[in-house]
Amino acid sequence: MADQGKVTVVGAGFYGSTTAQRLAEFDIFETVVLTDILEGKPEGIALDINQSRPIEGFETNVVGVGGGSYDGTEGSDVVVITAGLPRKPGMSRMDLLETNAKIVRGVAESIAQTSPDAVLVVVSNPLDEMTALAQLASDFPKNRVLGQAGMLDTARFVNNVAELLRVPVASVSCLTLGSHGETMVPVPSRCEVDGKPLTEVLSAEQIEEVVTRTRNGGAEVVALLKTGSAYYAPSSAAARMVKNIAEDTGAELPVCAWVDGEYGISGVYLGVIASVGAGGVKKVVEVPLTESELAGLRAAAEAVRAKQADIANL
Repeated sequence: MADQGKVTVVGAGFYGSTTAQRLAEFDIFETVVLTDILEGKPEGIALDINQSRPIEGFETNVVGVGGGSYDGTEGSDVVVITAGLPRKPGMSRMDLLETNAKIVRGVAESIAQTSPDAVLVVVSNPLDEMTALAQLASDFPKNRVLGQAGMLDTARFVNNVAELLRVPVASVSCLTLGSHGETMVPVPSRCEVDGKPLTEVLSAEQIEEVVTRTRNGGAEVVALLKTGSAYYAPSSAAARMVKNIAEDTGAELPVCAWVDGEYGISGVYLGVIASVGAGGVKKVVEVPLTESELAGLRAAAEAVRAKQADIANL
């Protein structure tokens, strides 16, 4: 039976609508609101999801709000920002920077008015920069604004290792840190297969291959789809983050969070492990890294820092 509480998903594209569906099917929220600038689309998707309730056995009510309105979103506990243009084949996440900055800024400013106590989960690309922009535009405390990337990248890493070794995904544990994109830092030293270190089951060459495939995971999907980008795995990751926030689990998850001193890095949004629960990020959790992994993480931080300075003016 659905609990109290409201979640808003901004953007009724494939990513947003699938996230809304997953959140509704958890059956822990009273209401999931789906908003979009288009008239009719979020309302139609909401009606369609609600009609699946008797079959799937959940009570959460999904409400669609079109025309760019935020009516009905007031007092949301968590808001997922998926709004923005997806990548086309050959585009980098950075190519989206200026267009999506305008969209995300507008959304964050509106949410700050209607749901001033919400936790923001940002999934718009380029992820690290858009998370920083959402925090600036909303003026929310930094712990209440976080981005979804690490869970998705880690899931891709796990899946790639499992496919290569032909083992169940449940027997593999992996980790990726850093930024979402070219400066992603997969962390082989923190990866195990059936309790054995990755270095014992794969050659250095195979590990490099899996790391590269993980880093290009999104582009691989985009190239195959021809139009649009991934949404099944990304929506799983976003919905699971929201669930951990709503249920105040304190689970340690790879997310894009504000880093202030951890790993010798300060003043930047970056992919790290954080304890996530009510209020967003409870604390950033440092894990032991090899020298090269730490160097990669610091390089990622500097790359993101340079871009975050640009977005403040967008």
